[in-house]
This record gives sequence, structure tokens and C-alpha cells, in this order.
Amino acid sequence: MRHARRRIVRRGARFAAVGGLLCGGLMVTQAMAAEPSATSRAPSGSAAQAAADMGAGLVSRLGTSRTAGSWIGTDGRPVVAVTNADTAAEVKEAGARPKVVDHSMKELKSATKSLSSAPRVAGTSWAVDYAHNEVVVRGDSTVSASDWSRMTKLADGLGGSVRMERTQGTFTTRLNGAQPIFSTGGRCSAGFNVTNGQSEFILTAGHCGPAGSVWFADNGGAQQVGRTITDSFPGSDFSLVQYTNGQTEAGSNVVAVGDGKGVRINGAADAAVGQRVFRSGSTSGLHDGKVTALNATVNYPEGTVTGLIETTVCAEPGDSGGPLFSDGVALGVTSGGNGDCASGGTTFFQPVIKAMTELGVRLAGLPQAAASAGGQAASDPSAAPGSAQPGAVEPVDTADGSDTLVSRLTNPQNVGPGLLVIAGSIIALVATRYIRTEQERNRYRRHYSQSWG
Repeated sequence: MRHARRRIVRRGARFAAVGGLLCGGLMVTQAMAAEPSATSRAPSGSAAQAAADMGAGLVSRLGTSRTAGSWIGTDGRPVVAVTNADTAAEVKEAGARPKVVDHSMKELKSATKSLSSAPRVAGTSWAVDYAHNEVVVRGDSTVSASDWSRMTKLADGLGGSVRMERTQGTFTTRLNGAQPIFSTGGRCSAGFNVTNGQSEFILTAGHCGPAGSVWFADNGGAQQVGRTITDSFPGSDFSLVQYTNGQTEAGSNVVAVGDGKGVRINGAADAAVGQRVFRSGSTSGLHDGKVTALNATVNYPEGTVTGLIETTVCAEPGDSGGPLFSDGVALGVTSGGNGDCASGGTTFFQPVIKAMTELGVRLAGLPQAAASAGGQAASDPSAAPGSAQPGAVEPVDTADGSDTLVSRLTNPQNVGPGLLVIAGSIIALVATRYIRTEQERNRYRRHYSQSWG
């Protein structure tokens, strides 16, 4: 009876071990099937970028006399403003949606040129509103009644293509950020890590500090990050901060979004009107909105900046230089605006493609071909609602050991758990075989000793 029980136990152990091998093999197979391949991780254009490219291509082909810009519609399709029915038919045949308008882009650009030629008024901005086919001029609370009256008279003489609009608050640069960086001039946000092939830098806002500014990771000045080596402000609004040791840490293409998490950046592109975008800053964290205009002009108290991206994303002092992105694609760095994240407002961004082109750099941590081309990352559905996502959300800093070998092995999304089950099953099989062999050896010894008296 006792031997029968032992045989049952041994057989049960062997069956459990074999079952563990099969289970572990299945877990490894599923994990490897779920893991994106090298091909699927390669950057590819997002739906928004494809729509933007189609619209821009049509505008370029049809010309500024027959069109007045393009944008992404609420259904995700490209919309092209056209000035006549024949052009509308061409746009429709190409697969985009036409909208017949009164003013061509040539007329709208002429209006913005007249505004730029007039005496500068701090606290004003203007940009072409493609959807409403007009140039929108905004004046903040610092603009005097006499200056506003003078600008209104100028607008009235431009043929009805300009809309004047007063706005709350003041247009200011957001000096004071994703990760904060500090200098004697104030606090800003790190934008994107970029490289020229030899050294790595932080791309941030130009108004954060002139060339020679020293930056620290803490406001006590104990952890030096780097030094500004070049800046452009006013006119544009970007600068390069060279890392003290010449290089950043691993995972340099991840931007912080709060709660110890970051978004992986897989490429760079120009923004499109109507596109849903996300901004991160060390003051206000992650927020989203839409692109409302391109090539915007803002008259800050410090000077005029042109060629900016205008958005409905909020920002606050300290968010300057922080990254603008969508679907894991870098779009711009925070320049300035009005309002806050409680009441909302308008925020302007320096386009990242233009800045990198002028500086001769590309995004760090990426293959050279992907660093300057549009890309799309796998989105985290829980990160933000809507048709667009920030990008692939992951831990932004593993210095605390959270990415140790043990954590990787026990993460159910990796092959580690399956390997652990397989290893345990093999050990169990070897152990049961060893025990059985020892038992048989002992029985033989007892039988041998009894047979010889």
C-alpha cells in the first residue's frame, strides 16, 4: 500500500512537471507573439500626418491663388479651402473635402504682411484661421485703447479679411517645466534631447536664457546639467543646452509626463491645423488641445517671434521649452501664451523641425532616418481620450532599480514568467528522476545484502 502511494505521488509530480513545461512554453510563445517586432516598432506616419500631407500637397499643387490653406477635419479627413468650384472639384477627386471661401491664401498673406509692416504693439498676435478664412488679430489686456483703435483702422482697410479679437490675460513667455532645469535667470522645461552625431543637447526655448547660461537639475545648484551654447530669440524661440558630460542617459527619447512616466518619441514632424496635440511641462504637467493655426506671430514684451504653432493647449509659467507632441511624434517646444490651466488660454510653440534644421541636429536615441521623419508609437488607451494619444507611455526613470532583472522576469508582458515556469518544471523533473533513481538503488542494495546473508 505504501509503495502504491509512492508511485502515485511520483507520477503526479512528473505530470505536474510536464504540465509546467507545456504551460511555460505557451506563455513564452504568447509573450513573443505580443512583443512588437523590429519592423512594427519602426516609425510610420500617423493618420493625422497622412491627412496633413495630403492637404498640404494639394495646396502646393493648386497654388496660393486658388487655395487658402488646409486642415484636418473633425472626421480626420483633410479639408482644403478653395476659391472656386473648378478647384473644389479637383480637391474632391483627389480624396479630400473642399470648402469654397472668399479670400485666397495670397490675399491672407498680404494682410499679415501689412500687419507686420505696421508699428509693433506688444501684447498682440496674429495668425491665419484657415477654417474661417480670415486673419485673426488678438490683443491682450496690456494693449492700450489708442493702439487697438489704430490697429482696427488698419484691419478695416484690408478688405474684410481680418478679424479683431480682445483676449484675457497677457501674452508672456513662460519662463520660470517635462523635467525642470534651473539657472540664475529662472526655471524652464527641458524639451527634447537632440544630437549632432558627436554630442547630445537639450532643445528648449530661446527666451529661457542667452548663450553661456548654466543649467542645473535642482534649484540649489548642486547638479549641473549643462550650458546654453546657442540661442535664437526674438525672431525664433529655440536654444541648445549642451550636456556637461556630452551625453545624456539611456532612454533619451522619452519625455516626462508626470507620475514617474514618460512618452517615447519616435520621430519629428510639422504640426497640422486641426491636429490633437499634447504638451508636458514641469509646472502644469500633461495637457492636450488642438492646433488652431500655423506661422503665427506674437509680439511679446521682449520682442516679436514669427512662424509659431498656435494651439488651445494651456500652459503656465515654468512650462517654457517643454515638449509638444502627438502619437509619439515631436512637434514643437513651448514658447508662450496667455491664460492658465484653470481658465484655459492660447499657447504658442516653436516648430521643432525648423529649430533642428537651423541648428543642424536631430532627435537623440533614434536611428538617423527616423530622427527627422514623422513616426507613430503604440498608444496607451488609458493615457488620454480621443482619436490621438500622446504616445507609448512607460517609466521615465529606472534609477531606483524598478527595471531590475527580477522585475523583468516577473513582468507578465515579457517572456520571463514563462521561462521561470519552464526552469521550475525542469528542476522538478530532474528532482523526481533523481529521487526515483536513489530509491531504486537503495532497494537493490537491500536485496543484494539479504541474498548474501
